[in-house]
Amino acid sequence: MSHAGAPVGGLLVLVDPVARRLDGESVRIAKDVLSAGATAKICLPDSQEEFARALARRGHRRPVIVGDDRALVRAVGLLHRERERGMGEGVLSLVPVGPPGSLTLAGALGVPLSAVPAARAALDGVARSRDLLVDDSDGVVLGGLRIPPPPRTLTVARWGGTYRSLLRTLLPSPAAPEARPVHRLRIEVDGVVLADLDQPVEDVAVRTAEPGGPAEVVVQLSGGLPLTGRAETVTVSGADFRYRANQVLTGPVRRRTWTLRRSAWSLTLPRG
Repeated sequence: MSHAGAPVGGLLVLVDPVARRLDGESVRIAKDVLSAGATAKICLPDSQEEFARALARRGHRRPVIVGDDRALVRAVGLLHRERERGMGEGVLSLVPVGPPGSLTLAGALGVPLSAVPAARAALDGVARSRDLLVDDSDGVVLGGLRIPPPPRTLTVARWGGTYRSLLRTLLPSPAAPEARPVHRLRIEVDGVVLADLDQPVEDVAVRTAEPGGPAEVVVQLSGGLPLTGRAETVTVSGADFRYRANQVLTGPVRRRTWTLRRSAWSLTLPRG
């Protein structure tokens, strides 16, 4: 679903403090382009609390976030909570500013990664609806999440004792290769068990599909074919696990449920 993104009451340009500190020139360019194309109120919050207050007081102005992936996720989370209370429309624009590694999510969502084309898209683009995954701690996931394989554990002798070190990369060894580390997890889709604790799991992926459709779940079993499912809710439980969402590794946790929220927010993207 999409609709024209022309702001009714102008723009609220929220400049993330990290963006202002790291790349003042790109921030200046974005402000100049946006101010030249629309009535824009520029807001320079110094903290996340000020950021949240400014967004809540935007009135009829459409928010334009100038910042990186974390600033986008923060804004989407705030807008989602407004909508849950029956407030706001959840439409926003993004001008990505930050190191390349902090803009991976923005690029995957189709936002131009340069200040000028991104600002022009905020002015003249189309707002496209996006689904959202919301977890049971009220965190939001844009796009999808992944539970990667657990880190490899190595036991090494030292002075008659042992210690365990977690290795994140496979160490070369002349001996026969060790089995890949696995999770022992129960994965439920809409209350139905897709994989259980007796099925070693190497990897789990959950992502939103086309707007309006169910979430897609892929569970890679150890030494077997992947299990797939489509769901409105996904619950993972079992031994401690970490998951990567919004380009950030979170955890460890022992249980987490993600619920699909259809058309929960909209992002302004270039036309065409």
